[in-house]
Amino acid sequence: MIQSTLSIIKPDGTQRNLIGKIVSRFEEEGFEIAAMEKRQLSLREVEGFYAEHKGRGFFEELTTYMSSGPVVVMVLRGENAIDRNRQIMGATNPKDAAEGTLRKLYAQDIGMNTVHGSDSPAAAEREIGYFFPKTAIF
Repeated sequence: MIQSTLSIIKPDGTQRNLIGKIVSRFEEEGFEIAAMEKRQLSLREVEGFYAEHKGRGFFEELTTYMSSGPVVVMVLRGENAIDRNRQIMGATNPKDAAEGTLRKLYAQDIGMNTVHGSDSPAAAEREIGYFFPKTAIF
């Protein structure tokens, strides 16, 4: 089944010049980049994006980090895109991530884990819509 999913290269990834390596990996894995934009998110935008986590212990650290530098937001399209992207990213904690996954290769720690990906079809739809109007997705 062809799906779309949201992917974000987080501030630690953009600051360490990993954009090209990560985008290349997605293309090598057969994803189509349907939309992509580099942008600096405000704290308010990040808090809105991660609103489901408000009240959890990591919320403030996460939102401060995600608004600390530019990110690259992308819509990836392909066969079983949501699950495949999550496999390519690896476990949230890079210590638990499988060899060759993006987080094993590039993440600095559980907080600065370089990439984000939607975890379900409902999340993908909501997250893509948060950043991209339908007319910006090709």
